[in-house]
Amino acid sequence: MSSYSVRPATSRDAKAIAEIHVATWQAAYKDLMPEDYLSQMTVEKRQAYWREAIEYSEPQVLVATDGDQLVGFVGFDRSRDPKTRSTVGEIWAIYVTPAHWNQGVGVALWDGARDGLKEEGCTQVTMWVLLGNARALEFAEHAAGFKREMPSLKTVDFGSVKLEEIRLKRPID
Repeated sequence: MSSYSVRPATSRDAKAIAEIHVATWQAAYKDLMPEDYLSQMTVEKRQAYWREAIEYSEPQVLVATDGDQLVGFVGFDRSRDPKTRSTVGEIWAIYVTPAHWNQGVGVALWDGARDGLKEEGCTQVTMWVLLGNARALEFAEHAAGFKREMPSLKTVDFGSVKLEEIRLKRPID
């Protein structure tokens, strides 16, 4: 197993983050979402999004590196859910290149995000996961210790398909 480093993202990382985001969506969701929906997700669009996110720290973004290669990223901040207390943080996004799945990158990113949320005064953290994304649920529940909040189930449109997402939650510590 490689040794991964986690650090704050810089604007120079935006393209690599976008490439990871697109590649991971296309690999992880290929059996869940229509191909035409996934093909509309471009590196250029994601790069613009992540460049702005990094510039304004909304969300805060950390990257994981293996040597000088970016292999994953996490975006985190206060919860975006309505009527949520200011002490609740959220993992907005956490993605690892498929070649590095199940090798500890996600845990390293989660640890960095948890530390960042703790510094912001958060006592709890949530994340939304597609119910059909078994890999993400396995990671969230077993590697990161999240628990499902069953009443939170919601339906989200992804092109011509409607998929269910569930919110998971855990204490920061």
